[in-house]
Amino acid sequence: MENIWLYAIGAFTAFFAINNPVGNMPIFLSLTKQADVKRKRYISKKATFTAFVIVTGFIVLGKYIFQLFGLTIPAFKITGGILVFFVGFEMIRAQQSSIDNQTEIDFNEGISISPLAIPILAGPGTIVTAMNYTTTASYLDMLVIILMFGLIMLLNHLAFISSDYLVRLIGQNKIVVIEKIMGLIIAIIGTNMLIEGIHIAFFEPVQLTNFSAE
Repeated sequence: MENIWLYAIGAFTAFFAINNPVGNMPIFLSLTKQADVKRKRYISKKATFTAFVIVTGFIVLGKYIFQLFGLTIPAFKITGGILVFFVGFEMIRAQQSSIDNQTEIDFNEGISISPLAIPILAGPGTIVTAMNYTTTASYLDMLVIILMFGLIMLLNHLAFISSDYLVRLIGQNKIVVIEKIMGLIIAIIGTNMLIEGIHIAFFEPVQLTNFSAE
């Protein structure tokens, strides 16, 4: 039982490092700054639930999905890095981005799924981390990992729905500054994913089939 608790703490720590709820708050604020409180709650629920379903799917079936479609970790990281970079780039732009000009339906359906659920919450780093933990995991271990990621998504949801309090506490002007800084950081994270993918592809070919089904 002690080993299970240590395993759970390790998984939680790894997910928290990649998917920090506090760090994701400014991103959520930026993407939903035109939404009212009710719509923000809806977007938060949909984004966190979608991310939970996606990562759970990869925890249970990830290595088979990679094998079925011939996916590789480098391609996954490179594609995810490009997507994350453009999310950050949209946040850095001085003018109002296309994200902010969507209709209510597009806003609800689009922002909650992409980029919030994918790739912010369920990005390449999160999915690869989950799959690394489950490569040789038992069913109990998989359940623990799913529960830990569910807890991380719950913390993200609580952080997202508290974002209005953050705006009142810090002030809208400072939020804009934070938005630009976070945009730069996200763009750098995306670039780093891209570099990692290229590095693995050319210098660590052994990892190309790391998740192949045995």
